[in-house]
Amino acid sequence: MPKHDPIDSELVRELANLVTETGLSEIEVEKGDLRIRVVRRIEPVSVQVAAPVAAAPAVAAAPPAPGPGAAPERGKAHPGAVPSPMVGTAYLRPSPEAKAFVEVGARVEAGDKLLLIEAMKTFNEIVAPRAGTVAAIFVEDGQPVEYGEALLAID
Repeated sequence: MPKHDPIDSELVRELANLVTETGLSEIEVEKGDLRIRVVRRIEPVSVQVAAPVAAAPAVAAAPPAPGPGAAPERGKAHPGAVPSPMVGTAYLRPSPEAKAFVEVGARVEAGDKLLLIEAMKTFNEIVAPRAGTVAAIFVEDGQPVEYGEALLAID
């Protein structure tokens, strides 16, 4: 019977902290025949609206051309904005030739897949925090996104 080194609890803590700090959903390390996998459950992010906003036509207007450093601000003022829970690359479709998960005007239910964010070769599903209609999509397929950046808006 092969003899294993005792599990390094400090390594497990470091991996758990790394997963939390980077926004990853999981990380796995392997050394010899010892494998440690740390998985974090990502909850959908919901946005609470304090008062209804009457300026709906502004959503239909084309977004301003992004300038340097403008991407994280895009869409933040929208009350139905769905923010990115992590840093990574946004993908609006499961593969380059596939149809997008959602489009502007699509009806979504809470928990429906909206897009993927790839971080460190792991694809993380971003799901609708509530039911509604997709009012705007603020990111493009393959675009890098920052933590808290508005991905899309659900009315």
